[in-house]
Amino acid sequence: MTDRFHNPVDTRFGWGSLAQLAELTEHQTVALVTFPEARSLGLVDRIQALLGERLVYIVDDVQPNPDVAQLRGTYERFWQQAGECHTVIAVGGGSAIDTAKALIVGTASGTFDELLGLLASGKPFVPARSKVLIAAPTTAGTGSEVTPWATIWDCASLKKYSLHLECTWPTVAIIDPQLMLTVPGSVTISTGLDALSHALESVWNINANPISDTFAISAIEDILECLPRLHQNLSDPQLRSRMALAALKAGLAFSNTKTALAHSISYEMTLHYGLPHGIACSFTLPLVLGLAWGRDAARDQTLQRIFGNDLLQAQAKLRGFLHSLQVKTEFTDYGVSPSNAEAMIQFAMQGARGKNFIGTQAA
Repeated sequence: MTDRFHNPVDTRFGWGSLAQLAELTEHQTVALVTFPEARSLGLVDRIQALLGERLVYIVDDVQPNPDVAQLRGTYERFWQQAGECHTVIAVGGGSAIDTAKALIVGTASGTFDELLGLLASGKPFVPARSKVLIAAPTTAGTGSEVTPWATIWDCASLKKYSLHLECTWPTVAIIDPQLMLTVPGSVTISTGLDALSHALESVWNINANPISDTFAISAIEDILECLPRLHQNLSDPQLRSRMALAALKAGLAFSNTKTALAHSISYEMTLHYGLPHGIACSFTLPLVLGLAWGRDAARDQTLQRIFGNDLLQAQAKLRGFLHSLQVKTEFTDYGVSPSNAEAMIQFAMQGARGKNFIGTQAA
């Protein structure tokens, strides 16, 4: 058996690496997609100074969990007013990068509803036109800068869409830990736990292999040690850099495996209970660890390298880690009854991500 690992993203990591935007976009016209606070933080002005007249369009009203209600207008204005630009730069967390991924996929009509129809069909498609994407995360967690996936929400209809095409792989990822210095504690925790989830989900995954494991194990060990320390010292540049690298490694791991059961559960928790993504996909990690343990000998070896040989101790360690960050770990903590939780788990196992979980076939 031959294991394969593929990631086409040109990845740049380092303090101050955002400055490379200037050389990366030479002789191009550029649109910027970012979050509302980017202006007050001076980030928009900094990018404007780097790009000068190349920066021809700005979207700076990205909201968490990009929803079709807002995306429709943003998408159609983008293609009407910036349809001729060459490159889109996404600077922000997962929501900014996901929004940018949706924007770069152009439909023949220029309408967002045409894109939704293509996504709803569930069939592969080649977009009528597309843009080059450069992604620069401002949080250590999403992994979206080195993966092709974007989640688009339709909260009014209690639906979500997963967008993933060849063109939604970023061409370049710039991971500049300096951009993460201003991230508040709650977001630092939530996004850091998203990264931990990505790494663990890539381990208890039917698509795992020794190459993805190498990235995942390193990411998990770093996050378990680093995130509580960072929570106590948010301005420490070394801890910010270490978390940024750990989140990148987690992103590389699941860029090849995709996520699994904890993420499948998280979509229901976000849609129906409004739980932020990082918490929604991490509070079940001790539970899912128990469901994964004993299902596959090779996966057990990898998990035991991280947590030791005793399942109960492993779950206790993971639960204690989450509790130390003030994250509750029971469904009932979030208003979900035991019967509803069991139904949610069974439903999640049948989802696309749930089917990646090593325990699903045996369930």
